[in-house]
Amino acid sequence: MTRLDQVEQTPGRLAGPPLTPRTAVIWSVLRAELERRAGTALTVLDVGGGTGGFAVPLAQAGHRVTVVDASPDALAALTRRAAEAGVAERVRAVQGDGDALAGLVEPGSADLVLCHAVLEVVDDPAAVVAALVAALRPGGAASVLVAGRSAAVLGRAMNGHLDVAAVLAADPVGAAGARDTLRRRYDADGAAALLGAAGLVVEEIHGVRVLADLLPAAVADGQPAALVELERALAAQAPWRDLAAQLHLFARRP
Repeated sequence: MTRLDQVEQTPGRLAGPPLTPRTAVIWSVLRAELERRAGTALTVLDVGGGTGGFAVPLAQAGHRVTVVDASPDALAALTRRAAEAGVAERVRAVQGDGDALAGLVEPGSADLVLCHAVLEVVDDPAAVVAALVAALRPGGAASVLVAGRSAAVLGRAMNGHLDVAAVLAADPVGAAGARDTLRRRYDADGAAALLGAAGLVVEEIHGVRVLADLLPAAVADGQPAALVELERALAAQAPWRDLAAQLHLFARRP
């Protein structure tokens, strides 16, 4: 186990921030919620949680986590990872995709829902968000991570694909045609509106991977701690937040 995955066994507490530019901002927000509810073992739903990068540390912290994912291979890896971490009894794997979420989870059963990198690939993001809200207890929170449109435009342009950048910038949902691996991308206002329309109150929006994908590998790998701190410093600041590769929204069901 690496220090990035180490957690305390006290429910609601995580030991030390995961020191990676791709996850530090998200864990900072999640940690604040867990500390707000310290001493309580939460019921967590992780939609699209794959191999358990978030689920296993949360289970190690004493919470019960259900992971819904379409990939049987990812869920098998999750099960092995949970067993190796000694938390198999607190992690449940359910095969299914986001579009079928409403039929997979019990309404009003979750204190915290994670939905990371899902809304950009499902058929109907509004229906998925509605299912997330239905799964939450009143007062429960949702951690939603979506692909950012601005970063995709900038990245394509910097790599010389100006035609693709132009399509991304002009497309109503931020996609680049039939060969695009994502169906849509978001800006902060659009993502917040999607969650708000389903009844969630957005409390925080942060950029994730503001600089991590733009820096040469030698810089990113050579100064990882400095990059983490810079990512955290820029995450909520305009214009940096809106140029991030992903946008992290933390919202609550009233």
